[in-house]
Amino acid sequence: MVDNVSVAVGVLENRWTLFVRVGEHPRVTDEADCWEPFARSPKCVRFVELSGGVMSALLDGDLSEAGRVAGVSLTEYFVTGRARWLWRYRLSQMAADPDHARWMVRQAVVGDEGLVVGHAGFHGPPDELGMVEIGYSIAPDFRRQGYARAALIELLRRAGAAAEVSTVRATISPDNVASLATISGFGFVEVGEQWDEEDGREVVFEVPARRVPSA
Repeated sequence: MVDNVSVAVGVLENRWTLFVRVGEHPRVTDEADCWEPFARSPKCVRFVELSGGVMSALLDGDLSEAGRVAGVSLTEYFVTGRARWLWRYRLSQMAADPDHARWMVRQAVVGDEGLVVGHAGFHGPPDELGMVEIGYSIAPDFRRQGYARAALIELLRRAGAAAEVSTVRATISPDNVASLATISGFGFVEVGEQWDEEDGREVVFEVPARRVPSA
């Protein structure tokens, strides 16, 4: 997987991660409110753009510069080896097609003080079948506090608000108990298995995208 957890609606670049399909957003930087019909978590997260400039600074290991450009304080979690792989991968996507930037990763922020608990976003634009992947990753210090579920709620809300989205797929390692618990209660049904080059065997879950009002 590209991120810790992933949901997907189709295959994008032969990779799967906890992802959902979404439509176009009116702006790249968007701090959306929680959507009540998905209120299955006491937490609420908003997504803030993690721009190419921020990702470049993170690749250089410069947290100070990354935080200055991002407008929030980023932690060491954003410069781990796994995170840097993701920033490099996303930057290459954006370089290949700048229009893909609006589908890229966001910072997951909570509270009035802008506490960054992780990152979440989309793998890229919808494919020809109207499918897209979403992924999120919560920093260790903030896990088991409801933030992963809150991030999933916001991603599902965005996917459901996009008319082009029809199905949400989640692919999770069978021994990843926390991830399996995160998607429970959202109507995901097991539809098969697949093999991921990095994470090995994964169980594939699907759920129809829920139609919701546009934000």
